[in-house]
Amino acid sequence: MSSQSASAHPSATDDVVELCRDLLRIDTSNTGDTETSAGERVAAEYVAEKLAEVGVESHIRESAPGRTNLVARIPGTDPGRGALLVHGHLDVVPADASEWSVDPFSGEISDGYLWGRGAIDMKDFDAMVLAVVRNWQRTGVRPPRDLVLAFTADEEAGGEYGAHFLVDQHADLLDGCTEAIGEVGGFSYSVNSDLRLYLIETAEKGLEWLRLHARGRPGHGSMVHDDNAVTALAEAVARVGRHRFPIVLTPTVQAFLEQVSEALGIELDPTDPELAIAKLGPIANLIGATVRNTANPTRLAAGYKDNVIPSRASATIDCRSLPGQAEIFLEQLREVVGPDIEIEHIQRQPALETSFDGDLVAAMGAALRAEDPGARPVPYMLSGGTDAKAFAKLGIRCFGFAPLRLPADLNFSALFHGIDERVPVDGLQFGVRVLDRFLRQS
Repeated sequence: MSSQSASAHPSATDDVVELCRDLLRIDTSNTGDTETSAGERVAAEYVAEKLAEVGVESHIRESAPGRTNLVARIPGTDPGRGALLVHGHLDVVPADASEWSVDPFSGEISDGYLWGRGAIDMKDFDAMVLAVVRNWQRTGVRPPRDLVLAFTADEEAGGEYGAHFLVDQHADLLDGCTEAIGEVGGFSYSVNSDLRLYLIETAEKGLEWLRLHARGRPGHGSMVHDDNAVTALAEAVARVGRHRFPIVLTPTVQAFLEQVSEALGIELDPTDPELAIAKLGPIANLIGATVRNTANPTRLAAGYKDNVIPSRASATIDCRSLPGQAEIFLEQLREVVGPDIEIEHIQRQPALETSFDGDLVAAMGAALRAEDPGARPVPYMLSGGTDAKAFAKLGIRCFGFAPLRLPADLNFSALFHGIDERVPVDGLQFGVRVLDRFLRQS
């Protein structure tokens, strides 16, 4: 720990901006293939250095060359309590600089925002955690229970080299963890100038990346050909892409819709919730994906020559299933694609859902209200997936809580994996203050 006085160091709210800028300037693009990914090693070493500056020891665990994870433990005042896991991933999805207004790895500050790939997914939270811990170490603050910090690789490709690697091969570093916080939750949705709902993730859909295969008789492209694998696949993919699965409201989604409808003064029809969801503005797409199972075609592959009809054609389908719906969903999907299409699993990770109660949830609400008197926490389901799927295998109760107060007109959900990803600087600093309060009460 530095011998300098705390006043010689930046405050956590100042530190978080520089930490986030530094992290954004480290390219950790994850293509889904280790050979072409940038890797997380440099970012993990940066985190280790920033923790070492204040006397925190890190454990580096590499799952493959460059695919680096870091875990650190901050001892609490009550060793008899279960530890709290605070996790964030270091990788980001790739960015095409030609599509952006700024260099996606510049960490530019402009118009009150910090711009860059990973600004909200999720180097902002990584920086918040570092800023709080560094400030605590310099001022002698100890958390009420052990905090385990995990900075992971590979979340954007399913976590095989990251959280799942830690859980499967280094679970000792997570010993004693009973609850966890990570992405994507704690962000605000403005109802009016006096009321903001803060969406706390208590559930997330299951992840099922599937590959569809069609087989047919190969032949010359100039011939009449009725047994064409490309045609069969294209027809199946079109059916999947246009299909809408039945509406199913889980407890989390039901609770969210009831509370948001009450806050907005709109009518909720449980049999047709999309009428109410359509009135939610920038979060309508995010919430709309949580009332049903979904399947979206994302990739196609067939053939090797322009005048050869191939014997095989394949497509990748990104499927997300609701809690308790995985098997039913697969049965429904089989009916849509038809009996002649083979279905192969590429990734399969279960949905998660927990209740919106307990001391940890109360601490989230208290911390938010202390910084924003107009805050009202509500549970919601994330339409995507996070590293929580890995940590839940250890029996850890997982929440999404990476607090941000957002401008009312910002389309937050569109920034995830989007062009011109950015985080409001004052929202980032708000998040540090909330996280500090929360972790002191957790």
